[in-house]
Amino acid sequence: MNMSEAKRVTEFILLTFPCSRDVQILLFLLFSVSYILTLMGNGAIVCAVKVDHRLHTPMYLLLANFSFLEICYINSTIPNMLTNFLSESKAISFTACFLQFYFFFSLGIAETFLLPLMAFDRYLAICQPLHYPTIMNNRLCINLVVLCWVTAFLCYPVPIYFITQLPFCGPNTIDHFVCDPGPLLALSCIPAPGIELSCSLLSSFIIFITFFFILASYTLVLRAVFRVPSGAGRRKAFSTCGSHLVVVSLFYGTIMMMYISPNSGNPAGTQKIVTLIYSSVTPLINPLIYSLRNKDMKAALRKIQKCTKISQD
Repeated sequence: MNMSEAKRVTEFILLTFPCSRDVQILLFLLFSVSYILTLMGNGAIVCAVKVDHRLHTPMYLLLANFSFLEICYINSTIPNMLTNFLSESKAISFTACFLQFYFFFSLGIAETFLLPLMAFDRYLAICQPLHYPTIMNNRLCINLVVLCWVTAFLCYPVPIYFITQLPFCGPNTIDHFVCDPGPLLALSCIPAPGIELSCSLLSSFIIFITFFFILASYTLVLRAVFRVPSGAGRRKAFSTCGSHLVVVSLFYGTIMMMYISPNSGNPAGTQKIVTLIYSSVTPLINPLIYSLRNKDMKAALRKIQKCTKISQD
């Protein structure tokens, strides 16, 4: 039997969170509210940066792009998860599953590239303040952002192509709410240690390189901050970087648990909770983390709120 004859599976079943019908409806309502709040919070940051010309600086352009990325990121998983809560079949086609896999991972990789870029921006602003305006201008910032997006979407097409060529002849049930490489490789009719190893090495390489770049950037930032003579200057520098460090800790802490090894033996429940944290919870709280600690962002959001009230009147 060749590959084309063996590959009989035309759809997968995403179990999401197996529970009673009443609990499924409750989860649907809970995640619907979370989804709407995430869209509103991140959308408000994008609008604030676009409307307020004072925020047309590399730092806020990166933040607006990061918020836009978070909107795309949750849209790769949450709408399908909400549909599954109300669906009896919970089916997703073979093609749709691998498209979700591609966009979910590509957007996740884009985030791992954007976070180091934001750390590099803070390093330049704090450690090289005199040269910062000439080094990190808006044009360079936009070019680097485009490079992050393009590179991220070029990382996984080849591994995903090889996974699609594996024979999936049943069962087709994925105990997850997203098409993830670990559960997918487990459903293959033949073992694929080479593909599993390549996915693990690629994920590990991207995660560790970007994480150590962030670590090195903030090590230099902390050295510079401790040399600042005034306490007010140190507090301002810590406030500027604190929100970014919180986001980095949440994101990298969870993805390291999941993707250093796709089949690391984590129970399905643990995998779902960890994935939920970095794919849904983090995008929800990011607007709060960034806006509550930033006076300029709070002022821009208040300005939008006033304009909205005036237009309604």
